[in-house]
Amino acid sequence: MVTVSDTAKNKIVELRKADGFDEDYQIRVGVLGGGCSGLTYNLEFNSESKPNDMVFEDKGVKIIVDKKSLLYLAGTTLDFSDGLNGKGFQFINPNATRTCGCGESFAV
Repeated sequence: MVTVSDTAKNKIVELRKADGFDEDYQIRVGVLGGGCSGLTYNLEFNSESKPNDMVFEDKGVKIIVDKKSLLYLAGTTLDFSDGLNGKGFQFINPNATRTCGCGESFAV
């Protein structure tokens, strides 16, 4: 399962509204090959789920994850920070054994 923090939920709702998407658009979270640690996170709004997708709901936010990405993301919390040390979504992933300095790529 993938969960969201309260701050991430609030930012998702704000961005969805600002981008003109309705409630049919959910968050799709995935993992792609690349980055300095080998794997990168992908985050986007999406209104369609595919046959191999898993759909979770946390704090009223629906999260779509394909089965392959779920192997890397199980137990992950999506957070959002807008502090002085960086701004944006952050993945708190218990499966990551190594992350790069920017936090956008990881290894397992």
